[in-house]
Amino acid sequence: MELNQIDIHYLIAAICVISSALVFYTIGVWGERLQRKLKFWHIIFFLLGLLADTVGTSLMEHIAELTHLHDEMHTVTGAIAILLMFVHALWAIWTYVKGTPIEKRHFNRFSIVVWCIWLIPYLIGVYLGMRLHV
Repeated sequence: MELNQIDIHYLIAAICVISSALVFYTIGVWGERLQRKLKFWHIIFFLLGLLADTVGTSLMEHIAELTHLHDEMHTVTGAIAILLMFVHALWAIWTYVKGTPIEKRHFNRFSIVVWCIWLIPYLIGVYLGMRLHV
């Protein structure tokens, strides 16, 4: 199916927003990993990544409705990723506010796992997008 001009504008916006989610979330997760302690600014980047991913996913969902192009694997993994990002952000806030110094130092283990899981639907989306234009 060919995309019209409106679809392409939604697609460009969605790609930009989803890619910003990748940048925000990566900065938060790997910043925490490199600093070896959960800090407030990491939480801000987790939340920015979650917000951007949610907005980008909403735009992609709109495109899927317009074009009737749905991929169940992408939908399911994307929903799991957003849910995990939400749990991750809540747990980070709790750990930052009430956690022990040891919990703050070891929180990055969970962050890396969530980030890796988040990459699955991101990469599936990249693959699907490239496949449409080949």
